Amino acid sequence: MTLDFSRNLDYFWALLPEIVLSVWAMVVLVAGVSGRHRPGQRTDSEGDPDFGQGATLGWLALAGILVAGFFNGWLYGVTEVGHTSMIAVDHFRLFANWIFLLAGALAILISFSYVYRQRLQVGEFYGLILLAITGMMFMAAARDLIVIFLGLEVMSISVYALTAFNRRDRKSGEAGLKYFLLGAFSTGFLLYGIALVYGATGSTNVVAIGASVANGTARTGLLTVGIALLTIGFAFKVSAVPFHMWTPDVYEGAPAPVTAFMSAAVKAAAFVAFLRVFLVGFDAATTYDIWYPIMWWLAAITMVVANLIALVQSNVKRMLAYSSIAHAGYLLVALTAANATAAAGMLFYLLVYTLMNIGAFAVVIAVSHQSEERLQIEDYAGFGWSNPLLGVLLTIFLLSLAGFPGTGGFMGKIYLLQGAADSGLWVLSVILVLSTMVSYWYYLRVAWFMWMREPVSEGQHDLVTAPLPMRLALVASVALILYMGIFPSSALGFAQASVHGLGSLGGGLLGLRP
Repeated sequence: MTLDFSRNLDYFWALLPEIVLSVWAMVVLVAGVSGRHRPGQRTDSEGDPDFGQGATLGWLALAGILVAGFFNGWLYGVTEVGHTSMIAVDHFRLFANWIFLLAGALAILISFSYVYRQRLQVGEFYGLILLAITGMMFMAAARDLIVIFLGLEVMSISVYALTAFNRRDRKSGEAGLKYFLLGAFSTGFLLYGIALVYGATGSTNVVAIGASVANGTARTGLLTVGIALLTIGFAFKVSAVPFHMWTPDVYEGAPAPVTAFMSAAVKAAAFVAFLRVFLVGFDAATTYDIWYPIMWWLAAITMVVANLIALVQSNVKRMLAYSSIAHAGYLLVALTAANATAAAGMLFYLLVYTLMNIGAFAVVIAVSHQSEERLQIEDYAGFGWSNPLLGVLLTIFLLSLAGFPGTGGFMGKIYLLQGAADSGLWVLSVILVLSTMVSYWYYLRVAWFMWMREPVSEGQHDLVTAPLPMRLALVASVALILYMGIFPSSALGFAQASVHGLGSLGGGLLGLRP
């Protein structure tokens, strides 16, 4: 099928995954308010809770993700005519969609028991997750700054609501308010940056902006300020230092499944949009010279500061929050390198990071008894021997986050380093390696408590359970992490092909930076 976007019907086909998720989210919301979808009190033959009608909505939301995934795969057979439309149908967008759909599916699977214990509104919870994924997919598909803004707002408003979703928890409400206020503030920077870029180039289309910059018709003064303001807006969303101050408090206060979802999916969506705008719209030598030093220092400061602060954290959610900030620094190295190898490495790393981070949070949810308690590192003392399977799985997730050989996290860092080396970023590469070595301390500290310390009290971990949906998410995540750590070529080849499609738009991405 060939799309030339000359008719509205072509946009309909191009946006099928987003349309499916939007409609499905409304179906889940209506189903949630049409009956009493509350968790049941029974247990199945294995002793797991029967989540009652609430589980029906969870599986219904998962079905929507599967249908959207089917249409996302169908778009691989679509050929786009021209590259100046507002919506892209390229492999870069489709690869990013797989990451968002995977993150949403894992977040739903690990949330069944949490929603059951906390007595949350099931329909609204799963409906908001689907709407957040829809916004992320719009950000990945956008070739226009206005569409990126619309997708960002759909995603952000949904995540704001999810952060404050547990109305009985004061921390959740506080986190939602803080995230909303600071998010709105950062959105102002983004919008002002879009306005200035439009004033400098006469367009909000990313490809047209790139052409204007390349032929020298853009107004350099306005463009420089616009790039700086866009950088601030995106840096807030990816939690780069010094725009990270909201992250630890929001991650700690939000419901744990929401924290897992936003730490992976929101970061991935922001980086995907970040990469398309800067490496297609601002890839010319003149603009690269403007934002290169900014990105270099953002990456360096983010890696160093986040890893050092993570060393002294005693709360597991806050530790993983600072860990998430550090990983944003690693990904900023790829953006600074601005070459095809680094861009493919970024996509590979985002995929692996989604698996290992949501997997780690899933075990945190299990240890906390599907609530917001037992979140101190001391609470993991003896956990490995009391629950060997969950202990081994959490250890694998932590080792992958640290970049231990044989895991997907290790291969992801290797590809990021390769991209940095191709652009001659030797100092930044050294900082990445040293920061990774520092991160081993706080990741392995949790593993040491699990396997080397005695429990504080007898029977401390007797109530820890991982229901069937959570077990499915954990096993699938570990299997994929180990597979991509041992046999990374297939996933990396997929990412490289996706970046090749993006490079054909910007012109400079397939080349290597001097």
